[in-house]
Amino acid sequence: MKAAVVVFPGSNRERDVARALTLIGGNAPEMVWHAETALPPRTKLVVLPGGFSYGDYLRCGAIAAHAPIMAAVRAHARNGGLVVGICNGFQILCEAGLLPGVLLRNTGLKFLCTDVYLRVERSDTAFTCGYEKGQVIRVPVAHGEGNYFADAATIAQLEREGRVLLRYTSPEGVCAPQWNLNGSTNAIAGVLSEQRNVIGLMPHPENHVEPQIGSTDGRGFFVGLVSYFAQAA
Repeated sequence: MKAAVVVFPGSNRERDVARALTLIGGNAPEMVWHAETALPPRTKLVVLPGGFSYGDYLRCGAIAAHAPIMAAVRAHARNGGLVVGICNGFQILCEAGLLPGVLLRNTGLKFLCTDVYLRVERSDTAFTCGYEKGQVIRVPVAHGEGNYFADAATIAQLEREGRVLLRYTSPEGVCAPQWNLNGSTNAIAGVLSEQRNVIGLMPHPENHVEPQIGSTDGRGFFVGLVSYFAQAA
């Protein structure tokens, strides 16, 4: 699995993602600076990591969406290549038009840094095939603007087409306001593109892949990607 991790000024989770990909996939990804205009040859997976790209000026992800490398990322997605946006990466994908919706300020107007519970809504995608449908996992969030919002028609389409992959729930998998800490519409934590090859998610599975941290619930995300590419080879 040849992966590339895009690094913007202000990114701070690129090494976490690189470690997870190396630990589970066996190959270190290539780090691609935002000013580059092309992805490495034979890239299969592109990851936009978390952080505060360009200091989150204007809006989170708004400037990064116009970085030189993003033309190559768009082309990669258009050609069916897989793209993952985590936290700030999710914000960038929305600003770049690769995913619908927008990430607003958390309803409590406070930065959230805590573990959350997520229910995996489907397991038949490249991004979730390492989990079971309905499985509840625990992974961390760290964001001030993670409140996913889209107009009613878009939300209805996402739900109808099964493009909501992850949802904030209780440890038992029950949706309730007290578990939807950032106030996301329909408790949405992760969504798919229309082509099913681009995912954006606010939580950080890359930070829960080693037992020393106290949880390995994020491993399934990367195990699934490795398995997907192995089967496609």
